[in-house]
Amino acid sequence: MPNRLRKQTVILTLVSALGVAAAVASFRVMTDFYLEQTAQRADNTLGLAVTALKGQLDRYRQLPDLLAAQQNIQMLAGNPDDPVRIAQMDAYLKTTAEVLEASDIYIMRTDGTTISASNYDLPTSFVGENFAYRPYFIDAIGTGRGQFFGLGTTSLRRGYYYSADIQTDTGTAGVIALKVDVESIESAWHGADYEIVVTDPSGIVFMSGRPDWLFSALLPLTDERLVRTQATRRYADADLTELPLLRSETRRGRALMTLVRSGPNIEYLVASEAMPEADWTVQVLVDTGPARLQARVAVAITLLAFSLSVAGMLLWLQRRAALRERQSHQREVQEQLERRVTQRTQDLAVVNDQLQREVAERRSTEVQLRKTQTDLIQAAKLAALGQMSAELSHEFNQPLAALRSFIESAQTLITRGRIADAAQYLQRIDGLTERMTAISRHLSSFARKPGEQLTDVPLAEVITDALALLDWRIRADGVEIVQDVPPLTVHGGRVRLQQVLVNVIANALDAMEDRPTRRLTIRAEATGDQIRLTLRDTGIGVPDTIRARIFDPFFSTKGVGRGLGLGLSISYNIIKDFGGELAIATIDGGAEVTIWLKQHIGGQ
Repeated sequence: MPNRLRKQTVILTLVSALGVAAAVASFRVMTDFYLEQTAQRADNTLGLAVTALKGQLDRYRQLPDLLAAQQNIQMLAGNPDDPVRIAQMDAYLKTTAEVLEASDIYIMRTDGTTISASNYDLPTSFVGENFAYRPYFIDAIGTGRGQFFGLGTTSLRRGYYYSADIQTDTGTAGVIALKVDVESIESAWHGADYEIVVTDPSGIVFMSGRPDWLFSALLPLTDERLVRTQATRRYADADLTELPLLRSETRRGRALMTLVRSGPNIEYLVASEAMPEADWTVQVLVDTGPARLQARVAVAITLLAFSLSVAGMLLWLQRRAALRERQSHQREVQEQLERRVTQRTQDLAVVNDQLQREVAERRSTEVQLRKTQTDLIQAAKLAALGQMSAELSHEFNQPLAALRSFIESAQTLITRGRIADAAQYLQRIDGLTERMTAISRHLSSFARKPGEQLTDVPLAEVITDALALLDWRIRADGVEIVQDVPPLTVHGGRVRLQQVLVNVIANALDAMEDRPTRRLTIRAEATGDQIRLTLRDTGIGVPDTIRARIFDPFFSTKGVGRGLGLGLSISYNIIKDFGGELAIATIDGGAEVTIWLKQHIGGQ
């Protein structure tokens, strides 16, 4: 049996190690496989995006040259101050822009000032604006043609600009520019399961299906790149930021990029292609999460199949081993039966004697067990009586002290003839007597469930009663009582809750005896379906070394004769009976007792 178990353990260990190694290798292979599929999809998407961009731009590339060759445009450039020609040209350019589906077409003097534009009648009209700083204007003046992409400083709309010089008999008379709106191209990129971005040479995103990525940089915004961008005012006054890249890496020749975001970080597989004719780089970013999820699912399926196969093999080996063991056991049993048959006669007498001795021993053991059980029951009764007497002694000390004070006060008042005032003290003595009678019925928290029925208890009244019970000591010690207790009702027992508060307040008074500042702050507030009651003193606090034992029965830090160490233990169990919690902490040097109680529940 042990050898068989050892063999099975070795086999299981080897199979498990093989399974783990296979899982790791399989996950890598499957991850590479699905990432390669994702890369192929990204390459296809990139090819389509680049083709669409080139087609859109090539559609407008030759138009400025054709427009610059028109006679009416050349005549306006030669005579830029003719208001009639300007008005006719404004209307012509507006119609032409609508036909060509261009964003704007406008004509500039050789100094860069716009004299006519297709948007002449709009608030964002280019007329009168000077664009001499734009590269497309500089290149057209210098070489006859220009192109540029950027954010319009007037319209604040992104576009691609083509320009051409306007030649007359006297030479270059001006520049005509055509702006292509790129937002219509982006509209096809929204809502896809991939991201397409177009970046400039500085790595700044100029076009994207994600509006929040616009004018963000995939490369660090160095001073050199910022100066180069600001010189051409490519992005007008837009705020340039860096995308929060966690890392960029390469896996099997494929670029991976991880972006930080408010939720889980997201990893993209990046496929890119340069468009030198437009000075752009087009990138397609595909989330690798689905690919990695597919790899994990594939590995999980493989591991499940592997595990089922291994389990089937182990089950088959176990059944064969069990069959061999059962056959061997049957042979041993048969041999033992044969030997026992021959010895049965002589063994019966020996067994009979042994049975008689065992019967006698069991009878003696039963008698001893009954005696032991009786002794244990008696010991338990004595322990319970001792604990109850200790609890009664502790719980009656404070009311008796109050009775003594009230009796003395009543005697003094009677001697002085103040009978009415003395009657009030006699009423208080009567109330304390009833209180002591009630306490004697409910000091069994450690041994059994109290008999007092839980009901709705006004918290402020119970606190007032507890303070009144200890009023003689509060006044004698000069303790300041600060209360912030709204009219709240808790679910519990009035007498036992008052008992808890008396214990806690008495402990606080003990802790503040030798302190220069003696203040007890009592606050209560409702939080949800519970009420939080806090009592904070300015005493010595609760050291960390004793906090774990503070609720143990008979544990006390006071001197001999100053208590039995049962107050907090009893209070803890009472609050537990109410379905609440009691905790003690040290706050600002003093102790803070926090009591959580349920709010009143109608009908209970």
